[in-house]
Amino acid sequence: MRGPGEDPMRPGRTGALGAIAVLCAVFWACATLPGQSLRYPRAPRAAASDDYHGVSVPDPYRPLESLDAPATRAWVHAEAELTARYFAQLPGRALMRRRLTELYRYQRTGVPFAEGGRYFYTSDTGEQEQSVLLSAQPLGAVAQVALDPNVLPAAGHPVVREYVANRSGTLLAYGVSVGGSDWTDWHIRDLATGADLPEILRHSKYYPPVFTPDGRGLYYAGFPAPPAGAELTAADRDHAVFYHALGTPTAADRRIFGDRAHPDWQYLPSLSEDGRWLIIACGEGEVGDTGREDLYLLDLQDPTATPRPIARGFTAAFDYVGSDGGRLYFLTSLEAPNGRIVALDPTATTVAWQEIVAEGTEAIDLGVDSHSVTLVNHELIVRTLHDAHSRIARFDAAGRPLGEIALPGMGAASGFEGHPGDRETFYGFESLVTPMTVYRYDFARGTSEPFRPPRVAFDPAAFEQRQVFYPARDGTRIPLLLAYRRGLDLNARRPLILYGYGGFGVSIVPRFDPARIAWLEHGGVFAIANIRGGGEYGEAWHRQGTLTHKQVVFDDFIDAAEWLIAQGFTSAARLGIYGGSNGGLLVGACLTQRPELYGAAVAQVGVLDMLRFNRFGQGAGWEGDYGSPEDPQQFAALYAYSPVHHVRSGVRYPATLIITGDHDTRVMPMHSYKFAAALQAAQAGPAPILLAVDVASGHAGGETVSQAILQKSDTYTFFVHALAAGP
Repeated sequence: MRGPGEDPMRPGRTGALGAIAVLCAVFWACATLPGQSLRYPRAPRAAASDDYHGVSVPDPYRPLESLDAPATRAWVHAEAELTARYFAQLPGRALMRRRLTELYRYQRTGVPFAEGGRYFYTSDTGEQEQSVLLSAQPLGAVAQVALDPNVLPAAGHPVVREYVANRSGTLLAYGVSVGGSDWTDWHIRDLATGADLPEILRHSKYYPPVFTPDGRGLYYAGFPAPPAGAELTAADRDHAVFYHALGTPTAADRRIFGDRAHPDWQYLPSLSEDGRWLIIACGEGEVGDTGREDLYLLDLQDPTATPRPIARGFTAAFDYVGSDGGRLYFLTSLEAPNGRIVALDPTATTVAWQEIVAEGTEAIDLGVDSHSVTLVNHELIVRTLHDAHSRIARFDAAGRPLGEIALPGMGAASGFEGHPGDRETFYGFESLVTPMTVYRYDFARGTSEPFRPPRVAFDPAAFEQRQVFYPARDGTRIPLLLAYRRGLDLNARRPLILYGYGGFGVSIVPRFDPARIAWLEHGGVFAIANIRGGGEYGEAWHRQGTLTHKQVVFDDFIDAAEWLIAQGFTSAARLGIYGGSNGGLLVGACLTQRPELYGAAVAQVGVLDMLRFNRFGQGAGWEGDYGSPEDPQQFAALYAYSPVHHVRSGVRYPATLIITGDHDTRVMPMHSYKFAAALQAAQAGPAPILLAVDVASGHAGGETVSQAILQKSDTYTFFVHALAAGP
């Protein structure tokens, strides 16, 4: 699932060291905080049940699916008051928030992109809630503000998600989400006047529009308007691709493609460099979620043409890379679980794939959001995964190798966008302990130079990350990445947070999070297990953890926890587990299967009811990874691990924080509601079970700096207290 301040402190200032010392003292002081018995609100219940293939499954918390029902609202309000009271008495919360404010409020720049000789890049001075989009022509000229999200009308908490410029760099489409929801409205700004055009492309999710080369219109994908009040619960159905001509009413937009016989299908439109070919990727659900797409091609020069299929049957992943020399290039898993690059002649009457770059020993991330292969300088820039971190290779358009682009170390690279005729590209590089730095790569010289490096409120050299490998129970070798303060004595009393995802072919690579630095500063360890179900070692790694094999994912994560304890990195009382979205399912399943193995758990926006996930929002599109409750064998596997259905009364569960967003249209909040209600009713021990419903927050959590600080400070304060309070 697709599937992450004020008074900034700068490196070299002594105030940061004082804050770290105080945080360390507070961390250990938490161990003496007396426990308390919480009185949980009574959740609404009903005698609901469903029959699955002859198995009667009770669903006592079914009323919590009615998000706007008075009983649900009253319960959520009472849960919010309970959680607020709990956090208000935790020592160190204010200091954690202050330190996170210092860490988040730093000067940073996004990866530039260029259109029509104009460069665009996001910039944050360290004082802004959302980064501002700047433009410069040429790159070294004084930058002008192209769009400042911070001055948009505040009603509804608007967040700008993405930018798309036209080929001449004169128009800018920008996607606005209200309250962090996936629902996105696309506005179009005339950059010469700074004024928005009157039309707005509404009811979009997930997919950006694309301008025609002449800038007279856009192709975009959208849904019908959801019923009023059902924005969080309405299933994603009846998606289609449209063409909008600028200056005309959106009601007159031409429907280009959609399949009413398959209302669960979704579409991602792309345009060839010359604007002749519209490439439409089709997914059973969200494009990219299942790693298997169909492809359609439309000749825009022929007014009588209709989209013709060039790949059918949802047999492999297809990610459009670009076009050059009359050919269309794709990254695919077709006959290549690690990925390969193929091309075709779109004018040919029959589809004939030509292999350009063969499958290698290292996987190419096949997610459509990853943009692992780009076409710049008439070259293919290929980002592979070497034990879950980035490696960059260059090939000419015929597939001949041209060497590698050296990276600063073990981390995650992103970017490398551009057009075939560009002679430069930009990329970002980051790790668990170093913030993203942007580089400009010059193809002629073969060199990378930093572009406006960030200025942070800590010393990255004070921390280190290292990779180890542990054996899964079936002997599979799995990477584990560790980050901690340099020189730290790693022992069984060390608090450690173990993070994982394990689904949808999503690769978890070393990305920077400012909040993590505060955890490391006061002696915590952070670990990432690159478990199966992800894409770190290609599609075969992904498929080992899907459908009726999903338990492999949870076993891998449990094995990581046991290995860390056995190796003396931590102990069960000091071990916390953390994950979001599909990673929230991971936490929920591991928590209910092995509650004694952890001192704390945080499940964020998790998929937790595995028998009803496909009834709401984007859920039906996840059946390719999870399976369907309507299939007898897949039902048996889902029911065997569904967290909501495996909470047991009389069990001493560890301290658990369950987080959802009030605008999460992707994973309906009912998942978190049901899980929290069941755990609270079953808890036999003194550890808290808390539900946090973030306001004006969607599936990605807080999208402004202040929201991120508030949410992350409470998450890490929760871990600090829970993992320091053990024996």
